[in-house]
Amino acid sequence: MDKQIIDLFIKNAVAEDLGDGDHTSLSTIPANAQGKAKLIIKEDGILAGVELALQIFNYIDSSLVVEMFINDGEEIKYGDIVFNVSGNTHTILLAERLVLNCMQRMSGIATKTHNIVKLLAGYKTKLLDTRKTTPGLRVIEKWAVRIGGGVNHRIGLYDMILIKDNHVDYAGGIAKAINAANQYLKINAKALQIEIEVRNLSELSAVLLTGNVDRIMLDNFKIADLKEAIQLIDGRFITEASGGITEFNIMDYAACGVDYISMGALTHSVKSIDMSLKAF
Repeated sequence: MDKQIIDLFIKNAVAEDLGDGDHTSLSTIPANAQGKAKLIIKEDGILAGVELALQIFNYIDSSLVVEMFINDGEEIKYGDIVFNVSGNTHTILLAERLVLNCMQRMSGIATKTHNIVKLLAGYKTKLLDTRKTTPGLRVIEKWAVRIGGGVNHRIGLYDMILIKDNHVDYAGGIAKAINAANQYLKINAKALQIEIEVRNLSELSAVLLTGNVDRIMLDNFKIADLKEAIQLIDGRFITEASGGITEFNIMDYAACGVDYISMGALTHSVKSIDMSLKAF
């Protein structure tokens, strides 16, 4: 992930928590006190956020020493020790909550993603995330999706053109929206992919007639309609299914032959993995 974005995230997160000082630590622990702590897993899952934790520790205090035992993407079990950290007690305590918040959420996302990716084994379909992320946390949430075996869709509004239903309606129709997008890219010398969302087979026919897109998103299609849509597209465009897809029906959608399935639930409604940082 983009180091500048990660660095800015860490800087803002530390500032948000620290304010004008950690008065609890300042009032109870000598400034030069040294200590050790270990990160303990309390729930099974897939680990994510270790690399971010190392960057957080380094930002807060580059003299902290971290001894790693488990890496991002590995399975974790209750009682596992991910790492030991040693050094100044004040800076360990300052890093504690930020490290835990990030690793717990990222591990929850990676675990959910991993479990769904396993369901797609045997199909060509890949699992995509969406922009349904927590404001300010998008970069680490999408990082966690990748750790879990998923694929990142566009990061934001700037790295792909995605013509959705509102764009089509405001533009005056599918052909006008597609033609305007292509003209925009030409005028501004931008090399971005164009994806368009369709809501039914009639809109799909309009896209196939117009062409000049890279990917078609088939939104809220029933299985029968999705199968027909894939046959109509016949490999001419990359296909993506979205809307109403869960771990309970995802294999039915994958069996239709779609290239990608996008799920907002990977990031907008996951349970964090329980873990704690304890002194020893």
